[in-house]
Amino acid sequence: MSNYIDSIYTLSAVGRTGVSLPKTDVPLETLPEEEYLRGDLELPEVSEVDLCRHYTALSQLNLSVDTNFYPLGSCTMKYNPKVNELTASLPEFLSLHPLSPEKDSLGALEMMAHLGEIFIEIGGFSHITLQPAAGASGEFAGVLMMRKFMVDKGEYERSVLLIPDTAHGTNPASANMCGLSVLVVKSDGRGNIDLSDLKEKTEYIGKKLLGIMLTNPNTLGLYEENLAEVIDIIHSYGGLVYGDGANLNALLGAAQPGKMGFDVMHYNLHKTFATPHGGGGPGAGAILVNDKLKDFLPSPIIKKDNTGKAVFYNPEKSIGQTKLFYGNFAVMVKAYTYLRIIGKEGIAEIGKNAVLNANYLQKMLGKWYNIPHGDRYCMHEFVATGDISEGVHAFDIAKALIDMDIHPPTVYFPLVIKEALMIEPTETESLETLDNFIEVMGKIAEIAKNDPDILSKAPSSTIIGRLDEVKAARDMTLVNRNKK
Repeated sequence: MSNYIDSIYTLSAVGRTGVSLPKTDVPLETLPEEEYLRGDLELPEVSEVDLCRHYTALSQLNLSVDTNFYPLGSCTMKYNPKVNELTASLPEFLSLHPLSPEKDSLGALEMMAHLGEIFIEIGGFSHITLQPAAGASGEFAGVLMMRKFMVDKGEYERSVLLIPDTAHGTNPASANMCGLSVLVVKSDGRGNIDLSDLKEKTEYIGKKLLGIMLTNPNTLGLYEENLAEVIDIIHSYGGLVYGDGANLNALLGAAQPGKMGFDVMHYNLHKTFATPHGGGGPGAGAILVNDKLKDFLPSPIIKKDNTGKAVFYNPEKSIGQTKLFYGNFAVMVKAYTYLRIIGKEGIAEIGKNAVLNANYLQKMLGKWYNIPHGDRYCMHEFVATGDISEGVHAFDIAKALIDMDIHPPTVYFPLVIKEALMIEPTETESLETLDNFIEVMGKIAEIAKNDPDILSKAPSSTIIGRLDEVKAARDMTLVNRNKK
């Protein structure tokens, strides 16, 4: 397979082409002056079949959702049904221009309105926007709404946001981008928000408190046992409660954050509703709010008018538009397809299976790995530690998994756990896949005990071995050095 990667230049011959272009049916134009043209790129001239084999070989160098088990913690859904791609490619959707007037987009608006209604029912909120392009942009918009809500009331001093040390990693960045100060709340010995620390900090902040951003279940994979009290404390100081939807899978069909006291929450469509994940996008981060914040949603939102027709509507005190046009439409089509296929009963099964799979792995891996909160039932994920033998690190275990055709879990996050391995099987994996992962993790534990030097050299089965990842990120080499 790698031969097609290494030999793409040796296969080159003048005149070969991978595509035959039709005769032009538009007037030819003179190329711009030479000073505006790039020099010779020295690209290989190869046939279509060689080009196809080259790119196929490149694609197979990576572990992927379609080829390997992918227990990457805090990233949830690793399942992209192929039917989603079919519906998103329907000509009526695919050919819809972003500048099409509302009268020519009624089907798309109706689909988005119905998707919003489903999301509202799932979360127990009352209003929604589908505009943000990803979870992080949803966070940004949600926090802006919280801030404008306070300013609208004349409470300009509210500029401090509390964030637990077990929150999702993007939360502090979102708060900072909104010009807010962040104060970290510690977790207690059971992995919950430390109530004494929370009370002390809310009292210290006083009227400067904007609210709290929390992830429930948190990034330890644990349900906040004192959630109701945490929400009551924040509300008693006049603050708002932001819910990060990164770990929503575990709650589906079992709990509705909007009815638990959350004021605003974003959904990651790639994490919970089966749209593709990775590669920088595209994404979607729907924001759901209660009645307090409905007038501050980004403009425009989609709602039904008196006749039941889906139309654009501008909220009275909107924070403005946060995404060009109206979000990533094709991503919404994929999520809608998934939800219509699984139905209401299927949504509840997602939560049950996600929790069942994670607890099964947590119990079985406890034979070899220390799991700091293994005395508690986890939700959809759990955190083990990689220090199972002297000189062995979480990084070594992650690299060894690559040699065994399994994508590594998240490592060194959350920061509250030393040598963290955040493992999430998701709801979509079979018992056989989970048992294979358990067997592989057992083998790695034995290697760590008997011959740890092997792990320090992993991966050994890949074309490129272990990299200095910090140097690779700071000193990227983008030149093909295999060119003949």
